[in-house]
Amino acid sequence: MLEAAYNGLVLALQWPAIGYLGIGILLGLWFGAVPGLGGLTGMAILLPFTFGMEPVSAFAFLLGMYAVTTTSDTIPSVLMGVPASAAAAATVLDGYPMAKRGEAARAFGAAFTAGALGGILGAVAMGLSIPIVRPLVLSFAKPEFFMLGVLGLAMVGSLSGKSILKGLVSGGLGLLIGMVGYAQQVSIPRYWMGTTYLLDGAPLIPLVLGLFALPEIISLVASNRTISNLPREKVASGILTGVGDVFRHWWLFLRSSILGIYIGILPALGPTVADWVAYGHAVQSEKNKERFGKGDVRGVIAPEAANHSVKGGDLIPTVAFGIPGSAGMAVLMGAFLIQGLTPGPQMLTEKLDITFSMVWTLVIANVVGALLLMACTNQIQKIIFVPGHLVVPAVVLFMFMGAWQGGQIGDWITVLVFCAVGDVMKKGGWPRAPMMLGFILGPIMENSLNLSITAYSWDWIFRPIVLVLFAGVVVTVLLVIRDQQRKRRPDATPAAALDVEAENPLVSLPFSALACIAFGYAVIASIGWPYSVRLFPQAICIPALLLALFALWRDIEAARPILARSGGIGATYLPSAWLDEPARRTLRFYVWLAGIVVVTPVIGQIAALTLFIAAYLLHWGGYWDKKRWWVAAVYAACGALFLYAVFDQVVHVTWYPSLLFG
Repeated sequence: MLEAAYNGLVLALQWPAIGYLGIGILLGLWFGAVPGLGGLTGMAILLPFTFGMEPVSAFAFLLGMYAVTTTSDTIPSVLMGVPASAAAAATVLDGYPMAKRGEAARAFGAAFTAGALGGILGAVAMGLSIPIVRPLVLSFAKPEFFMLGVLGLAMVGSLSGKSILKGLVSGGLGLLIGMVGYAQQVSIPRYWMGTTYLLDGAPLIPLVLGLFALPEIISLVASNRTISNLPREKVASGILTGVGDVFRHWWLFLRSSILGIYIGILPALGPTVADWVAYGHAVQSEKNKERFGKGDVRGVIAPEAANHSVKGGDLIPTVAFGIPGSAGMAVLMGAFLIQGLTPGPQMLTEKLDITFSMVWTLVIANVVGALLLMACTNQIQKIIFVPGHLVVPAVVLFMFMGAWQGGQIGDWITVLVFCAVGDVMKKGGWPRAPMMLGFILGPIMENSLNLSITAYSWDWIFRPIVLVLFAGVVVTVLLVIRDQQRKRRPDATPAAALDVEAENPLVSLPFSALACIAFGYAVIASIGWPYSVRLFPQAICIPALLLALFALWRDIEAARPILARSGGIGATYLPSAWLDEPARRTLRFYVWLAGIVVVTPVIGQIAALTLFIAAYLLHWGGYWDKKRWWVAAVYAACGALFLYAVFDQVVHVTWYPSLLFG
């Protein structure tokens, strides 16, 4: 074993493998930093280039890129509240508030250090656990996968500040959205609203960007400020403080890394699930949790450690059993086929040195990627002082193109719809994280539930690991209830709000009413479906409807005195009564975003986004009044060039056909 590990190191460091590794790292840093691209897209784009390479060079090229995408996706998450991928969404909850109070460098120091060390632990775990991991993988069948999803939802659903009720309802809404499209068991469309676009289900990336990214950008537009409100001279470097934070919270880092490794070992889960589960574990297990969601560095350390260590875990079932640990590993399986290798016993015997070269590739890539970004941190964090009107056009361009999945305008409509949903949830005190995790876990849980019943009837409930996971669910909920009872005391510190603003009952009330309508419709629509198709919707939506009705009653009670003071529902919800200037700016900006979607079928995407950039700078940035129209023209031209060079010539996206230009 030691000889194979040494031979693997030699293979990873020799030329040309080390050169391909360096190229992969640089490309991975770019793929990770651009919202909507990420490791999976990078894998798909780079895979054809591995034809003709030696196996070690090919895996160094692909894994070097893949390993560091979760390092650089921290940059937009922290600086702009924009998750570059679904796996970076949890980092936004505390990383972005840190940037807004001038601690971006500290957040980067903690994130890069936790990520690099977590990636190293994941790689080491892969090297050490291959001979003994088979029993662990085989102990988890479909019943255990279902209950693991329930545990993950319970942990994240409880992260709702003042109300676990809203967290659970939000998770239920995410599960419901995940049911849209054809059922897995029988080809019966569900909740597709007569739109063929939804027959394949709601798309992940547009949903993530809409829920988490655009609401922050809209907030920036409405407030007309820079990202950070602090003067430049009051912002210290802080990167070494962030590095020290990881070692001060070493036990949290270690637990989160182990969680990431374990979730990576379980097929089909991957970094997105590990990210949220680690964050939920941090909030549940740490003392003094009131600062989570308001800029607590522990909320950066936990998800970053997990979404890096998970990649070493992902490789274990991929290499040892030919079972992809995540979508990225499924693409990596294509590299095995190109190289004429077969995952399984071959990779653990005569090709063991190649397997260990992958381990060393992960170690080197994580260290080099973190060091490169740390060296640039002081320059990167200056973005928080750039005027908001210069940041917004570029971010909107990345958002819209990152959301563009399959050449359908519905991707952009999805972004706008969930942008409105995310904005309302944020202002109404509804956590968005449980909805995101519910959407991701929904298909996995439904498939696991149906196969569990088919294989074991209802006896699967009494399997030992299922009972242990169920006990974890019960303990999680009880601990949250106990903590919230304590926080209701007069002398208690207010609960952490996480990904919400101060709760506004007048905003929360309509949302809880819509949640009741959605769950009620879902139950009624499922009545005529076959048992296997209606089982999961009814199992989720009936209890979620009861919880939503309770949330609606609580919102009514909270809003009653406000409505009485303001003259009733009619007077309260009249636009003239509650739309202040930031709210009016928000609505106008919504109209501008919708305008991109409207004009795209006429003039095409490149022209529509270029026109938006120029018009935004001239109108919102005031460059027309300042007679600096040339700034808008140069900015727009650079945007058009970037769209053509990257998305047309490199990514080869399918553009939406326009009436004028084809």
